[in-house]
Amino acid sequence: MKAIARYLTHPQVNIDPNVDVENWSLNQVGRARVAALVKADVLLDTRRVISSTETKAIETGQPIAKSLGSELNVYENMHENDRRATGFLVPDEFEQAADQFFAEPETSYRGWETAVNAQQRIVEAVNVALQEHRQGDVLFVGHGGVGTLLLCSLLGVAIDRKMDQMGGGGHYFEFEIESRRVLSRWMPLEHLIST
Repeated sequence: MKAIARYLTHPQVNIDPNVDVENWSLNQVGRARVAALVKADVLLDTRRVISSTETKAIETGQPIAKSLGSELNVYENMHENDRRATGFLVPDEFEQAADQFFAEPETSYRGWETAVNAQQRIVEAVNVALQEHRQGDVLFVGHGGVGTLLLCSLLGVAIDRKMDQMGGGGHYFEFEIESRRVLSRWMPLEHLIST
């Protein structure tokens, strides 16, 4: 059986306008979803868990890695698209900004990292991680924006928000490590538990 890579986005977080987005933590629902995934023992073929540096991704990846008896590998370039230029945006404003981020991938929204640059960064980070990997499955733990950019690249399609996960975080997709062939598009992590 061919080795599989999964890209999992962190689930629900505590949204706090007074805390940098990179430092937001999982909320009770998010932690419960991660705990259910760990308890299900469905990632036993996973040999490496690789996370972005953001708190919510680490809090997602750490218990999974621990349950597999492995270290959590934290990669600097796997963070979400850099949007520190605007700071916190209320939900409606954020959705409009995200729409523009995907619709105009070569243009910066008010100082944000462009979608093309974020895509290049996440693709390179994943490729570096997979070049270092020797056997078994890999779990990447990250974010919806750059995860969608990665998925678009793997599918060979243009950047488009229609490819984004639906209904917020806690979704995953799968691809073969050797061929980079996409095996599944975004699904809630509960689907992995039920398989």
